[in-house]
Amino acid sequence: MRRVHGSSHRPRLVWSAGVWIASLFLAVSSALAEPEACPSGKDREVAAAVQAHYDSVQTFAADFQQVTESVVLGTSLLDDGKGDSGASRGRVLFAKPGRMLWHYQRPEESWVISDGSVLWLYDVGARQATRMRVGQEILAGAALQFLLGDGSLLESFRIQSASCSGSSVSLTLEPLRPASYEKLGLVAKAETGEISETSIVDLFGNRTRIRFSEVTTNQPIPPGRFLFSPPGDVEVIDLGS
Repeated sequence: MRRVHGSSHRPRLVWSAGVWIASLFLAVSSALAEPEACPSGKDREVAAAVQAHYDSVQTFAADFQQVTESVVLGTSLLDDGKGDSGASRGRVLFAKPGRMLWHYQRPEESWVISDGSVLWLYDVGARQATRMRVGQEILAGAALQFLLGDGSLLESFRIQSASCSGSSVSLTLEPLRPASYEKLGLVAKAETGEISETSIVDLFGNRTRIRFSEVTTNQPIPPGRFLFSPPGDVEVIDLGS
């Protein structure tokens, strides 16, 4: 195993680590009724419901599909000409505080694993694993803190209700402090705060969507699932002690 300390080379997995985490609580999208304007104060009311709901979620497991779209070009960056058939697919596990595992199975295998202290990014095809401490700039930002079990939506974002549709409300969240993304979008059930859709727009204008299926919450997950030991024949890039 070859270990590189403080390398300036950043593997292709690193740039999107924040996107993976910030999109964590996406459930399967459902068809919405015709949207209409929301009453005054609905944005804060629904944001508070979302906060309360996910404060109660301790573990999360699901299959996922991820697609990144270029806002400028209006195309999917993973599109192979057949709709979403070029999307990434895999399995995600999450446990508060701050533990997660993303196993990308298709089209290329990769792993994102954290025990809450150390984050590993493992690119199987490139035979390369990157290690960094949780809390570095790659994980900074109020949205990530909220999804990892810390932080407050109402205190960290400028929240606006984009539209109301039946029992659902669409929210736009703009960070009040510097962040590695431009804004988040959420569609949540007004009464329960359960999120049915989410998106994140990065600083380059690209929008990432993740859809989850086969979702389970608050079921035990062995702590060992969030530990990673790189295989002996891979290059290890250490970005922080």
